[in-house]
Amino acid sequence: MPWAPAYATVDELREFVRIDDAADDTVIEGAIEAASRSIDYACDPRPDHFRQFGKTDTVQPRNFTATVRGYGPAVRGQWVAETDDIADVTGMTVVVGPPGASDVATGVLGLPRNAPDYGRPFTSIAFALSSLPNPMPIADAVLVGAIWGWPAVPGTIHTACLMQASRLLSRRDAPFGVAGSPEMGSEIRLLAKLDPDVEILVQPYVLKIGTVLA
Repeated sequence: MPWAPAYATVDELREFVRIDDAADDTVIEGAIEAASRSIDYACDPRPDHFRQFGKTDTVQPRNFTATVRGYGPAVRGQWVAETDDIADVTGMTVVVGPPGASDVATGVLGLPRNAPDYGRPFTSIAFALSSLPNPMPIADAVLVGAIWGWPAVPGTIHTACLMQASRLLSRRDAPFGVAGSPEMGSEIRLLAKLDPDVEILVQPYVLKIGTVLA
């Protein structure tokens, strides 16, 4: 599964909206891509950031900043670095210190500890009290090499993509952003945001900034 993939296929969306032929496949593919990226940006509250549900093909290095945390049974009094989503800790390496340092940390714990049991990524790493050396309290002093992203695309995200993409397909037949018929009482305005039902679906996947769970 690549980084930032489409969360549904053309065939799946065709079936979802009951289109029987391939005449609109290019438009359908564009709607899926747009819906997928809209979901990514909706799942990260930070400006100019996004949370995607694919994963990198290889281990890649990224820098983070560690702080001492005083709460949570697994992290109390320990150094913790909030990271990007870590899909797989196989082959993960952690180096602490200024740029060019080679001090490899030991006893590093992925958090939340039970994340793999729920098909979710690790979002932080904690340095065990026995880990030497300790991180430095300066920006980007923790270099983590890992497989980034999610273990697999959640089924809820797949459904949300189909719903949002179908809304985008409806938009092409609603040049003024209004679909349905006022006479039939089915008029709806296609606002420039996620479908309300899609917002509900993706809410559990919105990144919680500044929260470290044990």
